[in-house]
Amino acid sequence: MSTASRVFVARLAGTSVFDPIGDQVGRVRDVVVLVRAKGAPRAVGLVVEVPGRRRVFLPMTRVTSIDAGQVISTGLVNLRRFEQRAMESLVLGELLDRTVTLRDGSGAVVVEDVAIARQRNGDWLVDQLFVRRREPGRSTLGLRRRGATLVVGVDAVSTLAADGSGQGAAALLEAYEDLRPADLADVLHELGGTRRLEVAAALDNERLADVLEELPEDDQVAILSGLETARAADVLEAMEPDDAADLLHELPDAQAARLLELMEPDEAKDVRRLLAYDEDTAGGMMTTEPVVLGPETTIAAALAQIRKQDLPPALASVVFVVRPPLETPTGRFLGVAHFQRLLREPPHAAVGSVVETDTEWLTADAPLGRVTRLLAAYDLLALPVLDDEKRLLGAVSVDDVLDHLLPDDWRESHDEGLAEPERTETVVPRG
Repeated sequence: MSTASRVFVARLAGTSVFDPIGDQVGRVRDVVVLVRAKGAPRAVGLVVEVPGRRRVFLPMTRVTSIDAGQVISTGLVNLRRFEQRAMESLVLGELLDRTVTLRDGSGAVVVEDVAIARQRNGDWLVDQLFVRRREPGRSTLGLRRRGATLVVGVDAVSTLAADGSGQGAAALLEAYEDLRPADLADVLHELGGTRRLEVAAALDNERLADVLEELPEDDQVAILSGLETARAADVLEAMEPDDAADLLHELPDAQAARLLELMEPDEAKDVRRLLAYDEDTAGGMMTTEPVVLGPETTIAAALAQIRKQDLPPALASVVFVVRPPLETPTGRFLGVAHFQRLLREPPHAAVGSVVETDTEWLTADAPLGRVTRLLAAYDLLALPVLDDEKRLLGAVSVDDVLDHLLPDDWRESHDEGLAEPERTETVVPRG
């Protein structure tokens, strides 16, 4: 059995986990350790992300090999969702970026990586820390000075078991920089409240907006309420108007009004329009920013619009053709042009020449049931919402409808409806 004697956890993040016959089980997302008052912290298992975006616990007793780029496990993996216990700490989620004090009196350092090493008895212990000295003041260019780095034994610092006050998030975010917003939202949801806010505050506005849209409402409210008011308004501006409106619905009226005042007028205008509708109507679910084009727009230009990376797939499936103005509420609605039809036509042709004028549409007060029936009956991914003058107000997409059909806690129910394989092995306690 080939096993690395020492592994730095930040480099282990994202590593593929394989079973004994070579099938990939998942990827490492964190390491679970028991931080004790006396003695080195002991690694008791890995948090492994398996298909379906579930995070499960893999005991270190079932890890047979940790080599460059892979972890080999033995036996079947218990697919029960990982739940952190009171005495456990997550290395990436809680220990990295923590400020600790060197016992030799030379000052404070920030933990940038943690090394675990296998002992002769098979236990994995935290034995070394990669740390950076904290340097006060700023350089002549106005940037904060970066202190020297060094590797120290875990016994060279004061205990890692602390409340995390003053803890940063740079190393954690670096380890998770490849995650999609929905996956990063899962990570934040599993962190403690204080740590969740620290990590969220370290994200830039666009990234945080994307992640907030994937979090449960309680987490959304807690994070937004924990930010400085001006920063919270900036994040709301970066969110899709319909998601921003849904979040503001959950806030106290005074707080929501204050945030709307601080938002840019153009951004706030769209959100205010959506707040006027009931949440379970087409108006309350729609986005005010679908792809809207004039009939003279070329098909090449239309394809360029729906090719934008930040456009949700459902909204990229169709363009809405209207008379000027092109901002919602638009001029008179003419029809739609579906992505597949655009691909079949010459790039220089006008979108107006392929527009479908008999498409189904919704009024802003259409209930959720009607929206669902029309999407299902005509196999559509998005539907236009029009006012009495046949002006385009926005569009409801299938993902908007799913958010309203699924239970409030659907993001926390990854295991529901998924069968686990039968197991004959003995369950090994974590501790």
